[in-house]
Amino acid sequence: MTYKKREKHVCTYVCRYSYKLGLLLSVVSSSTNIIYCIHHPTGSKLNFTNITMSTVHIHPSRKDDHPSTEYLGLTNEFQMEHAKKVEEVRSVLKEAGEDTLKALLMIDAVQRLGIDYHFHGEIEAVLERLYTKFNMIDCHNDLYELALGFRLLRQEGYYVSAEGKVQGKISQDIEGLMGLYEASQLSIKGEDILEEMGDFSSQLLNAWNTNDDQSQARIVRNTLGHPHHKSLASFMAKRFISDFRGTERWINVFKELAKMDFNLVKSIHQNEIRQVFKWWKDLGLARELKFARNQPLKWYMWPLAVLPHPSLSEQRVDLTKPISLVYIIDDIFDVHGTLDELNLFTEAVNRWEYEAVEPLPDYMKTCFNALNGITNEISSKIYKDYGWNPIDSLRKSWAILCNAFLVEAKWFSVGHVPKTDEYLKNGIISSGVHVVLGHMFFLLGHGITKRNVDIVDDFPGIISSAATILRLWDDLGSAKDKNQEGHDGSYLDCYMKENPGTSIENARCHVMLSISETWKLLNQQCLPPNPFSSCFTKACLNVARMVPLMYSYDGNQCLPSLEEHMKSLV
Repeated sequence: MTYKKREKHVCTYVCRYSYKLGLLLSVVSSSTNIIYCIHHPTGSKLNFTNITMSTVHIHPSRKDDHPSTEYLGLTNEFQMEHAKKVEEVRSVLKEAGEDTLKALLMIDAVQRLGIDYHFHGEIEAVLERLYTKFNMIDCHNDLYELALGFRLLRQEGYYVSAEGKVQGKISQDIEGLMGLYEASQLSIKGEDILEEMGDFSSQLLNAWNTNDDQSQARIVRNTLGHPHHKSLASFMAKRFISDFRGTERWINVFKELAKMDFNLVKSIHQNEIRQVFKWWKDLGLARELKFARNQPLKWYMWPLAVLPHPSLSEQRVDLTKPISLVYIIDDIFDVHGTLDELNLFTEAVNRWEYEAVEPLPDYMKTCFNALNGITNEISSKIYKDYGWNPIDSLRKSWAILCNAFLVEAKWFSVGHVPKTDEYLKNGIISSGVHVVLGHMFFLLGHGITKRNVDIVDDFPGIISSAATILRLWDDLGSAKDKNQEGHDGSYLDCYMKENPGTSIENARCHVMLSISETWKLLNQQCLPPNPFSSCFTKACLNVARMVPLMYSYDGNQCLPSLEEHMKSLV
């Protein structure tokens, strides 16, 4: 973390405050030209092409921000063909009948292709039948069928035992070993046998990876590097299409629907990006806070990954707004504010009153005004839609975040390197995940009760586990960037100081093991009893799945995986 002498920023907001009532009237002068590109947290530009509304083919602005069929460029003929194809796939799924393996293969395929949201009823019916008899079978003849059934059931929240027997030799069953490795990714604490099976299958698959069958070897590498449970389906869909081996007629029907769905969803995403760009431009923070990151497209990639269902368009756009503020406030604490200013800002966010905002420097007032406006806007929308005003919860989440940012600023100001436990406890909060997932919980509107709101406010395990994975991955990525070394500390720094003589390689291995163990906790929290909706639960998983794309920097300080993912979706 570095501090720079504060520059004067003219506040372009003409505001009338009434913070206790949660009201903010503002007039914002909008900038006329913004280039959207992705930067590294240090401020250095990544190797992304300058991304403007034209380069991602955003449609011209219209008064109505809600996509219509005509607006998205989709004809009536396309709609009819798409609906026909959905029903064709539905019929194929029903034809599987009592053929368990065939039904499982189909479910796996629609999930990997990202078209499963059309067929929840059909998928649930198959899995319910499988669940009733799964643990009644003492010995299985097919390792792959056993592993696939286990994984699909666990993924959908069914608890099934990891105990099971398979007849025959499995060391040469490559498909079965890949299924076993995939299944092991859903292990929870205490399932030693599943962890052992994961290690066993990984060793055999790595040894087999030198086989002359290059096509099969590529599939094995993809499985080991990107197991389905820990990957985004949208990121892996193209690989699945190219790697699928088999002559089944139904896969071609599935692929046809996937291609049509891709065009439909891409049109929706482009409309959302247009809305995000306009909102960000009108907000004016890029003009007023020139030291901060200006990455609306990157910020939008988070809700795009976390909430993939096409119907959640409004939620994705709304969720981009608090995500942007997490990044902006992080930059205030990391690269611009003095310690005295950061204390004042933290106090203002904790009190959320005019008297606390008045002493702030202009650039902090600008940021707080934006924060207050976004919080009020989202709270008003949630109250209107679901009858619950979340403003106290949202304000509390921002206060907790700023308190954690301030702790890190104070550590840096005196050169203090905390113990690993102390660093991580604070770091999972400063990740901002609880802010984002808290907003998302309310925006989804599922299960908003006092009990569930209290659970969300108290940082439940499903949120803290996702935050831990993000914090540890973030620190791994930062360690690869020479320009960021010592910038704001990392878990690696704390671990190596706490364990003198430890090499960076061993420290990184320790972090990767910690990430693996945290995944087990996250898996456990997704199983019943779970107070949250399936949509929220899967979104928490998607946060963890998105993390490697966001923090895997290459030697040129670029994010090649994120760039590839972005190009494929928008």
